[in-house]
Amino acid sequence: MAATKTQNAQPQLLFVDGSFEELAAEMADYLKAEEAKQLLANGDQASKDDVLAKLVAASQSLNTVPEKEFTAASNLLVHLVLQASDPKKYLQALCGVFAKPLANSPVHGPGLSLNGLTTVFNLLDQEDPVRARVFLEIVKFVRAHGMYDTLRPYMDKIGAWIDDWEDTGEDYQRKLYEEVAEAAIEAGEEEQGYEFILKALRSFDADEKEEVTSEDAQRLSLRAVKMALLSNNHFLFQELRAIPSVQALSDSQPVYSQLLDIFAEQDLEDYSDFNDEHEGWLEEQQLDHEKLHRKIRLLTFASLAAATPSREIEYSRIAKALQIPQEEVERWAIDVIRAGLLEGKLSQQRGVFLVHKATYRVFGQKQYQELASRVDHWRSTLQNVLGVLRQEQVNAKAQKEREVQELERKLANAGVSGEGGRQGGGPGGRRQQRERTDNDD
Repeated sequence: MAATKTQNAQPQLLFVDGSFEELAAEMADYLKAEEAKQLLANGDQASKDDVLAKLVAASQSLNTVPEKEFTAASNLLVHLVLQASDPKKYLQALCGVFAKPLANSPVHGPGLSLNGLTTVFNLLDQEDPVRARVFLEIVKFVRAHGMYDTLRPYMDKIGAWIDDWEDTGEDYQRKLYEEVAEAAIEAGEEEQGYEFILKALRSFDADEKEEVTSEDAQRLSLRAVKMALLSNNHFLFQELRAIPSVQALSDSQPVYSQLLDIFAEQDLEDYSDFNDEHEGWLEEQQLDHEKLHRKIRLLTFASLAAATPSREIEYSRIAKALQIPQEEVERWAIDVIRAGLLEGKLSQQRGVFLVHKATYRVFGQKQYQELASRVDHWRSTLQNVLGVLRQEQVNAKAQKEREVQELERKLANAGVSGEGGRQGGGPGGRRQQRERTDNDD
């Protein structure tokens, strides 16, 4: 589907040879476009645009041609249309024809039609607004025929393409994002779909209250909230809550807004109170209570870990916070680690969970206070360690001085003992004594 930008010339199809008149006559015969034939028979009196208008009007019959002839016929028609003074007048109508699969080809028809659409897309200039409209038709076609895999390789390029099509306006961009999201969701790619719904929500002008509170904005916001709450992978909601149209749900959908706040920064006890206050509401909204209940427990576990300065949580505290028997704590600890909310390990012997890393669900005044408390705890611990180290240094220095003194004492004693031995009873000493005696005689 990818295309390169053309410059200074209209792109041409390969392997197409002949003048416009010759090729148009061939196309008119193939489509049985009698009016186009009559115009061509008049020679110079008929303009290209007049002929093309008749050919495009007759192109509906392409949906009934044999599948082996469709690609060649559709490529030739595209080639002719691109020679019009204003191809945009005909390309969207032509895409409408290609968007209808071949009646005679139930197996290969959708693929052939998609090839026709992508041919038009690839031959248009990269910044041409018509190219944007054609791409929207491609996404609709892909969604209608369950062909999401053909779109998957280009998902990362859509943002750059939309930047190129900035003249299309926010309404078009939003519509495209939503179509891509729906195609992804219907193909089972809920995470990808969720990301494109967020892109659509961000296209609403945050400074225009009428936009963020519009029916479309609130509909998409509610869709995003439901998806985030029920997702097995989404545990942090700050990004979602920062979107203005989602914030506006506090007026249009206050109960949903309250539920979102609970999952963003509150705990299991608040969720239980919510259910008591709005009994039966989850069932009415078709929200899976079991899934939500499990998620809020995991989030409660994460918040408990993040708020514990000592980085050790007793099993009894975890069991109380999660409202579970103590023997189930280890299973929930494994689940919260798998969810990516915590890193740590269990100490069965001591009955504690040792926190290595915790995820803050929100970071506001409360979290700053918790962080300050933890820093104070670390400072106190480090000061204690520093005091112990300094005392050990003093002890080590004193011990070393004692050892030096002891060594000097031993050396001194050894020196005194050696001198006495040389003056006294050694062989040399006796010989010197005899010599002195002999001399005295």
